[in-house]
Amino acid sequence: MYKISIITGTRAEYGLLKPIIDKVYQADDLELQLVVTGMHLSPEFGMTYKEIEDDGYPVTMKIEMLLSSDTPVGITKSMGLAIISFADYYEIYKPDIAVILGDRFEMLAAASAAMIARVPVAHIHGGELTEGLIDEAIRHSITKMSYLHFCAASEYRKRVIQLGEEPCNVYNVGALGVENIKKLPLLNKYQLEKSIGFPMEGKVLMVTYHPVTLDGPVSGEQFGNLLEVLSEYKDFRIIFTKSNADTDGRVINGMIDSYVEKNNGRCISFISMGQLKYLSALKYCYAVVGNSSSGIIEAPSFHIPVIDIGDRQKGRTRAESVIHCNVDVNSIKEAFNKIMSKDCLEKARYCNNPYEKKDTSKKIVEIIRETLKNKISLKKKFYNLEITE
Repeated sequence: MYKISIITGTRAEYGLLKPIIDKVYQADDLELQLVVTGMHLSPEFGMTYKEIEDDGYPVTMKIEMLLSSDTPVGITKSMGLAIISFADYYEIYKPDIAVILGDRFEMLAAASAAMIARVPVAHIHGGELTEGLIDEAIRHSITKMSYLHFCAASEYRKRVIQLGEEPCNVYNVGALGVENIKKLPLLNKYQLEKSIGFPMEGKVLMVTYHPVTLDGPVSGEQFGNLLEVLSEYKDFRIIFTKSNADTDGRVINGMIDSYVEKNNGRCISFISMGQLKYLSALKYCYAVVGNSSSGIIEAPSFHIPVIDIGDRQKGRTRAESVIHCNVDVNSIKEAFNKIMSKDCLEKARYCNNPYEKKDTSKKIVEIIRETLKNKISLKKKFYNLEITE
């Protein structure tokens, strides 16, 4: 039995990891060690670990790490607390491999402790660019601490190899989020409306806005510009999903609460919709607006327009249905006018999603299994590229 440790710290990340968790849990030759941390354990963010337990997966360990402050000092201290706790976890449970997704500070702590404990790391979604975020440096740092790499597009695979990782350990498997869209039985319109208490009539926008962590304390100003534009386009009805536990995330969430209160009936907000309701809502939405990675990766598979605001997702591969704009009011207005054009709607309807591949989760689990059978040497070689002056 190979012990597979899968680590999750956010609602969105768990939704992506769920098919891998299920395949490991059902396998006869693999033992699931599920570690829950970060926002899952926070009342402010909905105590979403309960959703994991409701799905029937046994939680091996809950690692408390999220302090009440979302300042840089608070987040840094949260990382320190996480490293201490993950050190204990790896010593007690001794997993054969740790599976980590993405680029958040919780995952940097998990990877750092795994490296010192000599636990190999399988990293999902490496090689991507998000030039407006601290996550950019975190993602590439996790790449250098990882042994296996599961990338979502060929461009990202090349970038991981460019960082010195051996090509034989770097795989382009597509995005888990797109696989979930294709395989998850989504709610019909009646079921969705009943479950969220919001009619999906007319033009409904899914709005998610996170802080751009390298821009300094300007999240409120940037999000305020978006709210100003939303107030002008009153034909749109709005579903807000709230910000993550990033620096200044509470500023944005407070502004959402105030806006929904003033526009009762036209808007609704959620700390966490859960994967099923979120993806089902995208099926009936007119467009996605904000700066979330789901607008770049998942939304194009629903063939709806996307407005990507600012630098948070700058550098990511994107479908033709994604319209980028700056954070000022005029740029956002211009993007809104574009998503209402016939040309934009046609592009969205027929666009190809560059993140779509078959059997993503199955390939990840199979590669992990075969790698463990062949034994892992933690003495990684640096793969040099031929560079001509």
